[in-house]
Amino acid sequence: MEETLSKLLFDPITGKIVTVIAGTMLIWILIQVVQRNLITRLKDNNNRYRTKKFSHIIGYVLTILLITIVYSNKLGGLTIALGVAGAGIAFALQEVIASFAGWLAIMFGGFYKTGDRVQLGGIKGDVMDIGVLRTTIMEIGQWVDGDLYNGRIVLIANSFVFKEPVFNYSGDFPFLWDEIKIPVQYGSNYTLATTLFQEVAKEVAGDLTKQSQEKWEALQQKFLLENAQTEPMVSLIANDNWVEYTLRYVVNFKKRRLTKTALFTKILQAVEKTNGEVSFASATFQLVETPTFKVKIDQE
Repeated sequence: MEETLSKLLFDPITGKIVTVIAGTMLIWILIQVVQRNLITRLKDNNNRYRTKKFSHIIGYVLTILLITIVYSNKLGGLTIALGVAGAGIAFALQEVIASFAGWLAIMFGGFYKTGDRVQLGGIKGDVMDIGVLRTTIMEIGQWVDGDLYNGRIVLIANSFVFKEPVFNYSGDFPFLWDEIKIPVQYGSNYTLATTLFQEVAKEVAGDLTKQSQEKWEALQQKFLLENAQTEPMVSLIANDNWVEYTLRYVVNFKKRRLTKTALFTKILQAVEKTNGEVSFASATFQLVETPTFKVKIDQE
């Protein structure tokens, strides 16, 4: 019994297995210690998330490196076979490799981060998690009107960042330009209507003007962009049925629906207080009188 135990303890294969197990445990214990004592102290959620993900990747790399070093003397004769097998595996797993490359591009290229609202592969939603191979999104829209969650969680391969455009609704500029159209009846006080809509827009969305302007100026320092108007703007055109006002304003990318509701509510109240000076228009139809037909019947 003692002889058998002694052989096992001094057996090279057993020793390597023990070394790999002990080394792997030590690596992941150190990773856990770093996460608990250093990473958890980071105040910014995005930095904490990215650093935690990166620490896991380091753990995997160190584990693979440890196994390679321990068994390096056994790999010499398998070099050619591994090369051929590696080429075949690379071809079979090209989508996986592209997804991993996409993950690197996302993490270090600034495509998007967790919490951003994006559109990938025709799917629009908020980024919940960025994995090595897939991005997890809480979907918005589809059968739900407006930019509201529909409850469906979507997993999208990271390789999509190389195949299709990536629409980021937040990113460096977490605001959107939105607009509503208001039909006003002909004969109304057009100047008063413009003033009313402008005042309502400033009351509801005017607080974002300064914030969005600062963000836009910072964006101009980074990219080649012209100056943009972030203050609410009212314009109008005349068509066959009514005078159509367009109210354009800046809104937070997550509050489009709430802002539209507030704007329409206050516009309705403001128009009602004008006592008919400003009236909403509706579709009108002109009935044309049918022409008179004379029918002559020949009787034999």
